[in-house]
Amino acid sequence: MSTLVDSLAPADPVDARTVGPLLRGWRERRRFSQQELSNRSAVSTRHLSRVETGRAHPTPEMILHLADHLDVPLRARNELLLAGGYAPHYRDRDLADASLAVVMDGLRGLLDAHMPYPALLLDTYWDVVDANEGVAALLEGCAPRLLEPPINVIRLCVHEEGLAPRIRNFTQWASHLHHQLVHRAERTHDPRHFALAEETARHLAAMPRTAPTGSPVLTLELTVPDAAPLRFFSTSAQLTTPADAALEGLHLETFLPADDATRRRFEKNSQAHGSAW
Repeated sequence: MSTLVDSLAPADPVDARTVGPLLRGWRERRRFSQQELSNRSAVSTRHLSRVETGRAHPTPEMILHLADHLDVPLRARNELLLAGGYAPHYRDRDLADASLAVVMDGLRGLLDAHMPYPALLLDTYWDVVDANEGVAALLEGCAPRLLEPPINVIRLCVHEEGLAPRIRNFTQWASHLHHQLVHRAERTHDPRHFALAEETARHLAAMPRTAPTGSPVLTLELTVPDAAPLRFFSTSAQLTTPADAALEGLHLETFLPADDATRRRFEKNSQAHGSAW
């Protein structure tokens, strides 16, 4: 797996941080020829060539138009604009900014609505922004240092001092997480995504292989003391039209019981503790 990550890692630093070479780099990462990008964007190959080689200077509208067809992340679009000599187009506010309160309150409302089952609000790096009380049931036995903010849920899952020893189908679950990371790294070309993918691959290689469970969907299966294993399947949802770079990649991870025993345990604890674990 490390070979796959190595093949995706940045290996072509641009000599001049000018907009043309940067756009060419994004086109090549998307594995588009100039002709394919021309067909998608309705910009002539001649003009694309002139932009990429610096013989033509694109307008901010052209930069954003090409970035849209190349699926460039919002922060990277701002970098393209700056490289072209223009002001950034997308705000990049702290998630605690008052102007984002309506969005954040709405997302936190979804966390509460998912009780008594676990749900987390994560940023683009899978760091925990917020979580509901149901998540506490998953964290028994994790090393305190892994639970210090910012908590990274992928690291928590694959680390030998985290959930890894309790995950009965560790190979399948960690492989799923690694695949998500590689996919995100391919899209963003962000060094932090590459680094986390490499870290996950190392932990996956170091842990004993586990057998598939035969479930119709991939489940997270956790051993618990003196009880049947907890079994969940997960769903993920994110904002589809973020206009602020801070909101891009923000996503809800929710866990639902994959068997009756898990459902009954969470409902029983919810009734006994008033939704507090």
